[in-house]
Amino acid sequence: MRSAAVLNARETPLAILTICAGVAFLVANDAVAKLLTDRYAPIQIVFLRNLIAVPIIAAVIMLAFGKATLHTNHLRLHALRGALMVVGAWLYFTALMYMPLAEATALVFSAPIFITALSVPLLGEHVGWRRWGAVLLGFVGVLVIVRPGSAAFQLAALLPVGTALCYAIFMISARWIDRAERLWTMMLFAMLFPLLYSAPFAVANWTPVQAGDMALFVAIAVFGSLGLALIGQAFRMAPAAIVAPFDYTALIWATGLGWLIWGDIPMLWTILGAAIIVSSGIIIILREAKQTPS
Repeated sequence: MRSAAVLNARETPLAILTICAGVAFLVANDAVAKLLTDRYAPIQIVFLRNLIAVPIIAAVIMLAFGKATLHTNHLRLHALRGALMVVGAWLYFTALMYMPLAEATALVFSAPIFITALSVPLLGEHVGWRRWGAVLLGFVGVLVIVRPGSAAFQLAALLPVGTALCYAIFMISARWIDRAERLWTMMLFAMLFPLLYSAPFAVANWTPVQAGDMALFVAIAVFGSLGLALIGQAFRMAPAAIVAPFDYTALIWATGLGWLIWGDIPMLWTILGAAIIVSSGIIIILREAKQTPS
């Protein structure tokens, strides 16, 4: 027990660095995707990203774990999760056509709110009044950013919220997959099915890819794959209650890249709403960590 505790203590700082690096890669993925939305349809971006990423992940699996890792006993569930991934990615990339990166990122962080709310009907879990209070607080944060009814309201602001909902169901569905299945196997199918689903729509909305943009498509495939792999590894190295709050460092990266590339400065409403959503998410994470009815 003591050696395990010492090992965990030693791995915790590395786990924190790992999730921070993974989050940075995902935000870089989003920033590059936003650049590409000026010239390509969101569904084509989804398709090409996965077209490049799937062979990379498959090669890693073959070299590191062997071809047996390509097998799954949950093909139908992966097909459902793939549909959620492609819809969520399409909604988010479409949102990036109209919204600043930091604002879209902040709204996607409403996912823990949906996960908590949906865990009741989908997983039969008990959610006490404190976590319901955190859910309501999170929705207040979403409303602060979206500001329905105001002159600043735009329908595009609802797209990242839809992405958060898809992501929440995607994460919940992972509970139905055998724990023996490797993370890399889950990643492979999470990109393979979106590739298959997006193909016909991408062909129908195809824009010839400029030679200079191929590097950008490779970048989002690599950044996205690395980001997911590092975040998944971080959760294996340390308890979720320790590493999960560092997921919110994405807001720092998104704000910085948004200012550096597009000159976007977050509005006061966005900063306030993001702070409320982050507070809600951290409350939910801490309550989950206690594993006691609240």
